[in-house]
Amino acid sequence: MRHIILLLLLMAPSLSAIADDGKKLTGTVIGTEISVDYTTLKESTTANTREMAFDGDLNTCFASYERSYTWAGLDLGSKHIITKVGWAPRNYATGPKRVQLGVFEGANREDFMDALPLYIITEEGVIGQMSYATVNCSRGFRYVRYVGPSDVRCNVAELEFYGVAGEGDDTHLSQLTNLPTVSIHTLNGEIPYDKEHDIQSQIAIISDNGTKLLYQPGGIRERGNTSRAFPKKPYRIKFEKKQNVLDAPVKAKKWTLINNYGDKTLMRNLLAFDLSRRMGMPYTPYGAAVDVLLNGEYKGCYQLCDQIEVNPGRVEITEMTPEDNSGEALTGGYFIEVDAYANDETSKFTSIMGNPVTIKSPDEDKITNEQHEYIQQYFNMMEKDWKTYLDLNTFLRHFLVGELSGNSDTYWSTYMYKDRGEDIIHTGPVWDFDLAFENDQRSYPIMEMTDYVYATTGSCAGNMRMFVNSIVKDDEDVKAQLLDIWDEVRQGGLTAESMTADIDLMEQQLQQSQRLNFLRWPIMDEIVHGNPVIWGSYEAEVQNVRRYVQERIVWMDNKLGYTYIPSGILPSPSTLYPASSAIYTLDGRYVGNKVQDLSAGIYIVGGKKVIIR
Repeated sequence: MRHIILLLLLMAPSLSAIADDGKKLTGTVIGTEISVDYTTLKESTTANTREMAFDGDLNTCFASYERSYTWAGLDLGSKHIITKVGWAPRNYATGPKRVQLGVFEGANREDFMDALPLYIITEEGVIGQMSYATVNCSRGFRYVRYVGPSDVRCNVAELEFYGVAGEGDDTHLSQLTNLPTVSIHTLNGEIPYDKEHDIQSQIAIISDNGTKLLYQPGGIRERGNTSRAFPKKPYRIKFEKKQNVLDAPVKAKKWTLINNYGDKTLMRNLLAFDLSRRMGMPYTPYGAAVDVLLNGEYKGCYQLCDQIEVNPGRVEITEMTPEDNSGEALTGGYFIEVDAYANDETSKFTSIMGNPVTIKSPDEDKITNEQHEYIQQYFNMMEKDWKTYLDLNTFLRHFLVGELSGNSDTYWSTYMYKDRGEDIIHTGPVWDFDLAFENDQRSYPIMEMTDYVYATTGSCAGNMRMFVNSIVKDDEDVKAQLLDIWDEVRQGGLTAESMTADIDLMEQQLQQSQRLNFLRWPIMDEIVHGNPVIWGSYEAEVQNVRRYVQERIVWMDNKLGYTYIPSGILPSPSTLYPASSAIYTLDGRYVGNKVQDLSAGIYIVGGKKVIIR
């Protein structure tokens, strides 16, 4: 016991040093050099300079000439563990708002490429008064800075940093909210500007309440089609080497940051992915809600998810080489997309039915003429004889995800794939649900429709509506298979109650981040993207999805002619039911009392629903 007490006494000084606020730190002022002279609105190096953020005068301020990605900070000369930060807003009417979402960072490179977040200001400032926040980050930094929010010229009257000298460690780092924080810094502060050029980056992902750090070099660029036109940009990140990201089951280089700009619940894609898993799709993209920083500026709540690509654990087909031009090697694998934007792509074709198709893999710079011709001809064969060449299992499960979620764009962009040595083309994975779950003015209100979304107001590339009609509407065997799949999923736990529970959990997890997101993007009272209604609050937006799910499951039951009665599943005729049990079809038609005589189908036996296979 004496040894234990001695150890605690030896540790006490260092623990108390870090437990208090430390001392107010000083150093060489660094930051954005060019300021603005408010009297002329011209560039200046003497008015409202970065030094004024450290002059102790609450009536002066730093104001950069550029409106975004500007900052002021200190070179401390050596590493310090930052324990507290302070700030005061510019003494001006809009000053208090102009510090909200400002971000403090620490770094050990002068260019801040290795920076990590220390704190984000979540409230307005108070003119003439310093505000303070405790920093819970154990790493030591030589360089510290404050990055102003977007479009405010980094307006700040005073900045203060407190801490203790030391190298520190990575036992605990700072997250912006309860969600993982993705912090990306680019070489020379260059901002992504298109879908083709990767900007050299350092990518940090902080998770598990600050106890886990993924810190790797890579690149970032914009991504998407329609979503690129929004102020909140979507991105693709690519690590130099494959990485395990958060709890994703796949190790890969490429990942996407989905902006969810028109989805004010910030959860629709995640809900759809959950539906895909429930529906038994072979592959469902990974997705997790995260907070994103770019060069220290807060960008909002995003969805970090898989890049849809040929890769182990993603689209698992044989990856072709330019040498695969004959025999079985030529048969796959091919990853394609029925794509309304195919005309903008390089590797593409138009099918015999007039459907635009983009070839995603092999890559456009590696695909050979033989491979291009093969997949085009095979796709044409599938369209003409889908009973032979289309995998109905994945096609129908994909269809049900689209219709249950009310996705107007299911056949605007549809992924499909064919593996080597196989004779069929599969459908999937599911993707892009920003306008689903009652968020599309074209289909609102969905529950008043008597037909499927795709067949009425849905956007379909080329002649996909006609192709889908020929399958799900015109073939009785397909209708029976569709009903079997729906029953399997309903019996497997797909209920309004279980989906509502998922929504409730996501709403709780997103509370902190959604507040910051809609401070950054104040669109709650605006129609953006395809919004049909302004619900007015985050809670009301989520309630709309909750109501939709509860009503849509009933609608789907009715559309499919299905009666939900929880029951067991019999793989074959069973003796569990007495021979005298009355047996009915789902539409109430009496078919006898002998289970052993039943053909494959779904029946009501003894008041319970039974599947006979």
